[in-house]
Amino acid sequence: MSQYNDIKQAAYEANMQLPELGLVLFTFGNVSAVDRAKGVFAIKPSGVPYQQLTSESMVIVDFDNHILEGKMRPSSDTKTHALLYKHWENIGGIVHTHSTHATAWAQAQRDIPIMGTTHADHLTVDIPCAKVMDDARIAGDYEHETGFQIIDEFKERGYTYEEVEMVLVANHAPFSWGKTPEKAVYNSAVLEEVARMAYLSLQIRPDAPRLKDSLIRKHYERKHGKDAYYGQS
Repeated sequence: MSQYNDIKQAAYEANMQLPELGLVLFTFGNVSAVDRAKGVFAIKPSGVPYQQLTSESMVIVDFDNHILEGKMRPSSDTKTHALLYKHWENIGGIVHTHSTHATAWAQAQRDIPIMGTTHADHLTVDIPCAKVMDDARIAGDYEHETGFQIIDEFKERGYTYEEVEMVLVANHAPFSWGKTPEKAVYNSAVLEEVARMAYLSLQIRPDAPRLKDSLIRKHYERKHGKDAYYGQS
């Protein structure tokens, strides 16, 4: 029995949620699950259709991108996951998809504006779109540099990864994360739905305004503030 069975099972279950939620086609996505005590994570193997996945097929990788267990190559995005785990110590799962609406915003190189209360239930800011990668980074260690592309964008904006758990990578697609793989998948689904709502809103009214600050604060704090009252205690 593998010492990594728990995170392999967690990664498998989280990956299987992506097609169920309509967040992926074919093999267009991946989820990883981390074990901080061991300094490793489990991630989907590259190019394997979801219906062929098992918990045993998950690949174990450390934060320096060394494969420790697995019979197949890990996801082509593994170096991005590894770098984010190494630098952001409080995340337990990462999701990358090419979900339609979030990817469309990434291809347009645009932040997703905070236009309604669904967005404000989860974030108080626009969903950021990291800048287009420069040619030197593209020619270098591309997937590793994608991780720095995300981290650098957060540093420049003064965002924390604990409060903003999602990002678009310009001309590429979205990434999301969370304290658990399940929360990372949840954030990925929220990102796609908010992207769809913003797109439709701007089709109906191209000059639609952003949500006003008082509503942003109200909706975020009723779920996340010290006096939050959403859900059950």
